[in-house]
Amino acid sequence: MDLKSNEPFWLIKNGLISSYPSLKSDEECDVLIIGGGITGSLIAHQMIKDGHKTILIDKREICNGSTSATTSMLQYEIDTPLYELMEMIGEKGAVESYKACSKSIDELEKLTKEIKSRAGFKRKQSLYFASKKKDAVWLEKEFEVRKKAGFEVSWLDSKDIEEKFSFQNTYGGILSKQGASIDAFKFAHELLRFNEKKGLKIFDKTEMKSVKYLRDYNLALTTTGHNIKAKKIIYCVGYESSTIIKEHFVDLKSTYAVVSEIDQDKFKNIESTLVWNTDDPYIYMRTTDDNRLLIGGGDEDFSDPKKRDSLIDKKEKEILRVLKKIKPDYPFYTDFVWTGTFGETKDGLPYIGTHDNFKNSYFVLGFGGNGITFSVTGMEMASAYLKDKKHLLTEYFRFGR
Repeated sequence: MDLKSNEPFWLIKNGLISSYPSLKSDEECDVLIIGGGITGSLIAHQMIKDGHKTILIDKREICNGSTSATTSMLQYEIDTPLYELMEMIGEKGAVESYKACSKSIDELEKLTKEIKSRAGFKRKQSLYFASKKKDAVWLEKEFEVRKKAGFEVSWLDSKDIEEKFSFQNTYGGILSKQGASIDAFKFAHELLRFNEKKGLKIFDKTEMKSVKYLRDYNLALTTTGHNIKAKKIIYCVGYESSTIIKEHFVDLKSTYAVVSEIDQDKFKNIESTLVWNTDDPYIYMRTTDDNRLLIGGGDEDFSDPKKRDSLIDKKEKEILRVLKKIKPDYPFYTDFVWTGTFGETKDGLPYIGTHDNFKNSYFVLGFGGNGITFSVTGMEMASAYLKDKKHLLTEYFRFGR
């Protein structure tokens, strides 16, 4: 499945950072990771840290799937508002899911320091504003619930937002202290290089063709004609999991993003802020570390790559109309526009855990707007799984919930 179209900004900005060989011999390992994007790189880091002999494979060039198309906004807020998630799964599970995403941002910052990353991790606040007057009612309710749960938030009315961020036509919003941004494409490459030096084996252009599930290990056959014998397989294949798991558990969506030319001055008041609104689908924006404005949104149900790609021009105009509404005096000059595919679950939560049809296997599938932070939580959960320990969030992120 083609997950992106046109060349995403991150791919052009960074170029070919690293390349790896395809598999040319039979191999053995403790853990085989399928998927070489940001999720696979994070899980590989944890496996190496835990002392497991680990191999990672990807059917494409490393990081050339969804990781090259992500907007890399690191938020603790889940696509489902906290008060709604409480109604769906209970207060404990909802609050702990939000707290896990918040903790993940802190963990990512530590990890960038540990590997001496140059991927531009930057702490940012987050503004979630009401785009319609009627939305302000439930958004204020969301504010109160988050505040009660212990999150550091404040309420801004429309005048506050205009004074602080120069945005017009808003109806109030939540300002959160916790948030960050990063170049996930570059960071994933850095993680893989770091762990390759510690023994991680990486093979790209190596697709898993089939798996034999045996008693104490699995035998993965690749399209290069070689086998990998692994005690455990961890699937980090994101939205492509829908092609290997039979039951319907995720809806595929197409999202669109545009990046402006470099502008040193126009958006200085949000260079340390992630911005998103209450539209359905919502619009989100952030600045990049080279002084561009990145805006995304216009989500549509995914049907096929050709139809998704044909909407790029239309979606660019649609996204920029929203910007014009809140920032009428800002001349936006598009430099890059692209589309990618992502997954949306019924509750906004990921699927992280075992599956009855996949023996000796574990899935780390971060969906929605929190794919990266969910994947950091997945590091902790996968580590616990291999130690036969229980994790607090297993019940809430499991298949069949």
